[in-house]
Amino acid sequence: MDTQFLVSLSIILATFALYIGIALYNKAKATSDFYVAGRGVPPVFNGMAIGADWMSAASFIGMAGTIMLLGYDGLAYIMGWTGGYLLLTFLLAPQLRKYGRYTVPEFIGDRFDSHTARVLAAVCTIIISFTYSIGQLSGSGVVIGRLFEIDAKLGTMIGVVLIAFYAAFGGMKGITWTQVAQYIVLIIAYLIPVIFMSLQLTNNPLPWLSYGELVGKMGELDRELGISQYFAPFTNGTKWQFLALMFTLMCGTAGLPHVIVRFYTVSTMKAARWSGAWALLFIGLLYFSAPAYAAFSRFILMTKVAGSKITELPAWTKSWIDTGKLQMADNNGDGVLQWSELIISNDIVVMATPEIANLGVFVIGLVAAGAMAAALSTAGGLMISISSSFAHDIFYRVWKPNSTEKTRLAVARWSIVIATLLAGLIALNPPGAITQIVAWAFALATGTFFPALVLGVWWKRSNAQGVIAGLLVGLAVTLGYIFAAKYGGFTILGIIDTGAGVFGAAAAFLANIVVSLATPAPSQKLQEEVLDLRYPEQMVYKDGSVWMNDDATKSI
Repeated sequence: MDTQFLVSLSIILATFALYIGIALYNKAKATSDFYVAGRGVPPVFNGMAIGADWMSAASFIGMAGTIMLLGYDGLAYIMGWTGGYLLLTFLLAPQLRKYGRYTVPEFIGDRFDSHTARVLAAVCTIIISFTYSIGQLSGSGVVIGRLFEIDAKLGTMIGVVLIAFYAAFGGMKGITWTQVAQYIVLIIAYLIPVIFMSLQLTNNPLPWLSYGELVGKMGELDRELGISQYFAPFTNGTKWQFLALMFTLMCGTAGLPHVIVRFYTVSTMKAARWSGAWALLFIGLLYFSAPAYAAFSRFILMTKVAGSKITELPAWTKSWIDTGKLQMADNNGDGVLQWSELIISNDIVVMATPEIANLGVFVIGLVAAGAMAAALSTAGGLMISISSSFAHDIFYRVWKPNSTEKTRLAVARWSIVIATLLAGLIALNPPGAITQIVAWAFALATGTFFPALVLGVWWKRSNAQGVIAGLLVGLAVTLGYIFAAKYGGFTILGIIDTGAGVFGAAAAFLANIVVSLATPAPSQKLQEEVLDLRYPEQMVYKDGSVWMNDDATKSI
């Protein structure tokens, strides 16, 4: 057993003990605790929890690697994933919080007064969260695989057991406070290596300011090697793909069920807006650092690893080759490793970087703990949204409205366990890279929930038939395009599977509007409810007079 293994393991176990301790301390006693943390989380902490929920294994493990391999084209991920937050904070979160339901399907079911719409929305939630959790589980497999130097598949199975136990136990209340702790672990683990590398390479402790000069140097190295420059735009895809991916990620963010639920855990509309603002700050910390991380890793790989003799490769390369995520072959037989002979999976860049830069055992262990925190916190949130869709929206609201609170919590917990196992089975042989699988989940959210929620909140004429048509058409178009692009090689304007949301959303908006206009308008009561969502503290009567609620104004 090497020291690295023991240090990493003890740091991970210490952080796990912390998370489980917090989950036990905050064990959910009532249903509202289980689903929305009793609606009593302060905005700053809710912002941190949103940050942890948001920065999944894809952000923590996959993002810098994707930017490193794609260069400029990887920026679509950063712009899409941060921009979507603004969209959510201004367009949807406060209004949905005011409506005061537990889940997105519940909002859709009550706003359109239709059981069919509710069940359909619950099914969409389950499909989206399920796709997304496959990415998380395959991420936890990479971390655990490296830790025990075993195949990433076995690592995935260990991750499944952990997540099932942990989400089923604490519910949303346990998860909210655990996620605050996970955010703190994750951000420290992400920033320390970047700051150290920045000092090593540029003598400047602020990576955000110092990585520019390295990018310039890399441009020269790229020219010498005769490969396309790191910062040249649209080398890996068309301009349309870049825009489509960005649109898909932005609108997907605003339609992701497990992220929207986060805004239900605060007390007022104002707190919902502030949660969004804090979350952006906490998320920005990681997202501004990802391009620096990518640049430093690529620079070290190009200068220290490529060009060295195959026999004298650094020790870290061996343990990563064991996980199956790194390949090196001396193709031209000159005994020296060329840049083109190094095949690195973008899922290991963040995990391997502390070893590449030789930052010492403690930092490597910390990064492993941070990556586990990222995968666990998001998977926990996803499992809760799957179980609430099933237990709350289908089982309780449609199937057995008379069931006791005890039965409902039991159904919620069992559905978590079953969903985690199923997702784990698919994650054993994942259909794509982590960032790619996650982008599909966003494409599905863009095609289904984004149009349904935007029209549901901002267009009072939208009715049950319209939303059902929109959800079905959006889901069918998005899924169809993903399969056609990935397996059939079919593309429009060079837009590949990850940008499928553009077509799904366009089709869904169109279907929703056309069908709504062709069928009778919703009842007067529903239309007034929709108008009321837009005013934080007033109500508009039929004769046009406005009633101001003074008490509400004070509390908001």
